[in-house]
This record gives sequence, C-alpha cells and structure tokens, in this order.
Amino acid sequence: MLKIVKCKLSVAPKKSLGQNFLVNRGVLDKIVAAAEIQKDDIILEVGPGTGNLTEKLASVAKKVIAVEKDRRLIGQLKIKFEKNGNIEIIEKDILKFNPEQYSLKNGGYKIVANIPYYITSHFLKTVFTKWLQPKLIVLMIQKEVAQRIMAKPPDMNLLALSVQFFANPQIISSVSRGSFQPMPKVDSAIIKLTPKNNNRLLTIDNGHFFKVIRAGFSEKRKQLLNNLAKNFDTTKEKIKNIFSSAGIKEKARAENLSLQEWEKLAELLTN
Repeated sequence: MLKIVKCKLSVAPKKSLGQNFLVNRGVLDKIVAAAEIQKDDIILEVGPGTGNLTEKLASVAKKVIAVEKDRRLIGQLKIKFEKNGNIEIIEKDILKFNPEQYSLKNGGYKIVANIPYYITSHFLKTVFTKWLQPKLIVLMIQKEVAQRIMAKPPDMNLLALSVQFFANPQIISSVSRGSFQPMPKVDSAIIKLTPKNNNRLLTIDNGHFFKVIRAGFSEKRKQLLNNLAKNFDTTKEKIKNIFSSAGIKEKARAENLSLQEWEKLAELLTN
C-alpha cells in the first residue's frame, strides 16, 4: 500500500510544465537515501512543487536551494518554509540557472530532483556542458529514459553515450505511476549519476567526441563506416584502417560500439 503525503498547496498541476507531484512517502525516502546526504551538503533541488521532497532534504542537508519555474507555487512554498533557515526558494527556469551566482562550487553540491520529464535530455546536457560540476545527481525520470541511459552494446544510443561520457549511471528503483498526483501515463525511475573525474574529461576534446557520435548515428539503417565516411568527407578505406586500429568490426553499426570504443574512434579520427 502506498504511503501518501497530502499535497497541502492549493495549486492545480500545470500540464504545460509537466507537473506531476510526487506523493509516495516511501519513494521520497529512497530519493534522499540515494543522494547519500551528509550534514554539510548543499542540495540543488529542481522543481520543488509541493515541497514534499524539499522538506525531507532540508532535514538532513546543510542547505537546500529549490528552483521553481511556476510562479503560482513560489509564494506558498515561501510561506511553508518560512521557519526553515536552510531552504532558499528561487523563482527561475532551471535551464537558465547559473550555479556560480548562488556560490555553488565545482564538486561542492548535489542535484536532487523530480524534474519535468520533457526537459530531461536538455537539463542533463546543460549540467554537464555548462555548469560547475555537481558531486552527485539523483533524478526521478521516465523509466524508459532511465533504461536508455543505462544502455550497453548492442543497444547503445546517443543519450546513453552522452550521459555515460560524463557520469556513471545507476538505476536505484522503479517507481509506479500511482506514486504521483496527477497520475502520469508512464512509470518512472530513480537514477543516480556519479560524475567522472574532471581531469579525465580535460584530456578529451568533448566537441569532437560528440561530433563523431552524432555522425555515427546520423542514419540508423546504414553501417557506421558509411556514416563516418559521409559526414567526415573521407574515403571508406581510411575509415576501415581506423576501425582496424581500434579493433572495431568493419560492418559494425553505431549501436554496437561501447563508450570506450567511441572514445578511441574519436581519437583516431582526429589524425
């Protein structure tokens, strides 16, 4: 039986903002546990909604910075948490948020959020390519998207490569659609992303790497060799030689390669 947290805010969820308020107390506890929060942690929460997760985060963290786009919720959230000195409510679109403006440091904060599902890919790209890097990311996202992020060969995809390039993903738990109000049409999952060592990323040309993987997946029905030769305006013989050096089969398709093989391929394609 679900342990439901009552939504005390008199605001109807807004479909255009992808709002589905999490009301299952057990799931809230799982999210907090996955974030491994210490008493000196600073938490960036995206889309606090009714504040159910915010309240739990604030009970164990040093500070919670809760960023909410929906103006209707801001006043009520501030009233709800007016006695909580470690909660800061900010009205802002998270995709336009700048961590530096709020004294968040590289590796010095964690992201914990039940984000609107339609911004998942854009949000992760923003975090990994534009922000000072968080120490840990714990998100509630659509289950199907979580599974795509976890993909391995022969089912690799652009999203999986893009996330796994920057972080090690782990699905913590599946979450039924009945854990939300209103109930969404899909099931969800809690996923934990542990960012990789920044020093490693400095040795790789991120822009070139993503150019290579986008080229590789540009035409799904074609073999990888053909896609790369076409997009890099080079001969198939040169690509075959690169494949040979990287230990990649000549007839491989984009979804067959591991992250490590893609990194090696990108390295060789620069020569």
